[in-house]
Amino acid sequence: VQLQASGGGLVQAGDSLRLTCAASEQSFGTYNLGWFRQPPGKEREFVAALRRRGGTTYYADSVKGRFTISRDNTKATGYLQMNNLKPEDTAVYYCALSPQSTITSDMRSVWRYNIWGQGTLVTVSS
Repeated sequence: VQLQASGGGLVQAGDSLRLTCAASEQSFGTYNLGWFRQPPGKEREFVAALRRRGGTTYYADSVKGRFTISRDNTKATGYLQMNNLKPEDTAVYYCALSPQSTITSDMRSVWRYNIWGQGTLVTVSS
């Protein structure tokens, strides 16, 4: 499976963006979906995750209440709706897939995701 993330851009604080993660195969639906980000000069960090069939979601505390992760397995596509963006949200955003067997405590772990997209840059100006 290959992933293509898109939807990034330059926005002002308070604006919204929706990121899209398009998969090359319908097997997308057999994986858990995660979004991660890497701010300039920092390590890659967890943002949000969603189980393969939807339902259970996981969010970083810094984005809870502002970001929403979703997926449409019929379209082999995942999404990250980002509202009320802040300058500290500036980063390259990556979508990734982890095996369906991933346990809850690993859903936020970068290492557990073995399929990655190329990243899309989000820049939030103050």
